[in-house]
Amino acid sequence: MASTNKDIILTGDRPTGRLHLGHYVGSLRRRVELQNSGRFDEVNILIADDQALTDNYDNPEKIRDNIIQVALDYLSVGIDPDKSTICIQSGIPALHALTFYYMNLVTTARLMRNPTVKNEMQEKGFNDEGVPAGFFTYPVSQTADITAFKATVIPAGEDQEPMIEQSREIVRKFNSIYGDVLVEPKILLPDNKAALRLPGIDGKAKMSKSLGNAIYLSDDSETLKSKVKMMYTDPEHLRLQDPGHIEGNTVFTYLDAFANDDLFKEYLPEYSCLSEMKDHYKKGGLGDMKCKKFLVNVLEETLAPLREKRHEWENKIPEVYEILRSGTEHAAKEADRTLQEVRAAMRIDYFSDQSIVSEWENFIK
Repeated sequence: MASTNKDIILTGDRPTGRLHLGHYVGSLRRRVELQNSGRFDEVNILIADDQALTDNYDNPEKIRDNIIQVALDYLSVGIDPDKSTICIQSGIPALHALTFYYMNLVTTARLMRNPTVKNEMQEKGFNDEGVPAGFFTYPVSQTADITAFKATVIPAGEDQEPMIEQSREIVRKFNSIYGDVLVEPKILLPDNKAALRLPGIDGKAKMSKSLGNAIYLSDDSETLKSKVKMMYTDPEHLRLQDPGHIEGNTVFTYLDAFANDDLFKEYLPEYSCLSEMKDHYKKGGLGDMKCKKFLVNVLEETLAPLREKRHEWENKIPEVYEILRSGTEHAAKEADRTLQEVRAAMRIDYFSDQSIVSEWENFIK
């Protein structure tokens, strides 16, 4: 298998709306930590507008409108354009060619077995006959993104594991046929188990823009309070004195992801830690509204500084635009180099390798 002496990260998001807390705990927070860790030679963050068009082909304005929104969210959480390359997928033509080549290395049957693809098809209401081909081949496009940057590490949530495994399969097949050119990636899951898949405020398995159950990074304080107030808890916890259940209780899932002992000292000093609060709730005597008020304070500690930083960048949109333009230009050059290597391995680089001329001349002689 091909190897690289560099440790390279690739990650990103589809620009179908503002980013939410699920993105933050699942990937964004970790991206900033990794960016600042000094462990990696390159950090590439892709705004995947091409992939977003696969199920929004009839509404390209939605994608266009959210390019800057996503960039603002990145900058607000601490993505530093001096340390990370932020780029737009459609501005990197080599990705399209790589996707086409890799499509020959995977069957439709294998794509159908990908649980992430199947779940997203169901979520978006597609049936087997009605799914757009571009959406169906999403894992192939993602493999093109990963291999174009020679990425070794993909920070992502657990729902992306089947996608990364399929990328590894495509890489192995390409290398077995054409030689060791592509680098096999590894997924990097969040450390905090509560962050593996943050549920929506309605208790659904996943926070999602399409399900309307998300808390956005740019939500103001009043919106945050309103959403937490509606949050799903324990349907059997009807009276204050009733014993409560922690499992499946969205409020406590969020507290697992965001609360720490210092926040208890500041906002709920009657408990020293989350374990004590959970024990009280399970015994009975602790109301849901008190838990939710504490959660609002906990989330405000995270979101308030992000809001402030976002407002600063909103007053510098031309600078945000230039960050995207220069990052995409740099990324396009990197992807072009990989495309040249792929074409050389496949022996379809006819005009950079002119040996086809001498081969024919010798044949004719």
